[in-house]
Amino acid sequence: MRAIANRFRSRLLPALLLAAGLALLGAGLLSYAAGVAPGPVAQALASYRPLPTIDPAIVLPPAGATPAPTSSFPADRVSTRIVFPRLGIDLPVIAQPPDAGSFPLCDVALYFTSLGQPGSGRATYIYAHARVGMFLPLLLASQVDNGAALIGDTVEVYTSDDELFVYRVTEVRRHQRDLVDALDDTQGRLWLQTSEGPNDSYPKLQVVAEFVSAAPADPFAAHPEAHPRQCT
Repeated sequence: MRAIANRFRSRLLPALLLAAGLALLGAGLLSYAAGVAPGPVAQALASYRPLPTIDPAIVLPPAGATPAPTSSFPADRVSTRIVFPRLGIDLPVIAQPPDAGSFPLCDVALYFTSLGQPGSGRATYIYAHARVGMFLPLLLASQVDNGAALIGDTVEVYTSDDELFVYRVTEVRRHQRDLVDALDDTQGRLWLQTSEGPNDSYPKLQVVAEFVSAAPADPFAAHPEAHPRQCT
């Protein structure tokens, strides 16, 4: 029975998630290179397959699965900046504008609006393309010894209400194809995603980090100027 259940999950779950609007966000424009092979080679895409519209009512975890946010959690808090000091990643974080289409914008990171924000008790899910100036260093690091060197690294997330949340990397998940664990996350962890291939048929890299601390932040540091653009 266990083997049958595993086959059902592996064959049918990705299709069901796609139909429900739970496809992984972000296609990325880099081909995948395993192990310690040379880095990915940039490839232009002639066209993109639009991602499905995501219905928050569908992606919320089951009732009772997520602890209610504390009374101090501001309902309008959103992520505004992500910094991965060791990898040199420092990006403004925004939501994908409704008029920008479904393909993620470049020169910024984006937060998944149907999941949580720092301090909410749910997963904070931030994604960006595997390109120079974006999450390319994350992809390259994951290809060396399955990202072992990333474990223990510090990641910083600033928020719109001038708070700085610090996380520590605990997991590197390569070749992922769904958001099931992020949707079920009731620990308030940070999830980072980037691409492993040139279109949305390729799996994604997920890096998971545990919450460490939160403190007031310099308002200037928490509100970087964002210059998003359509990827070419």
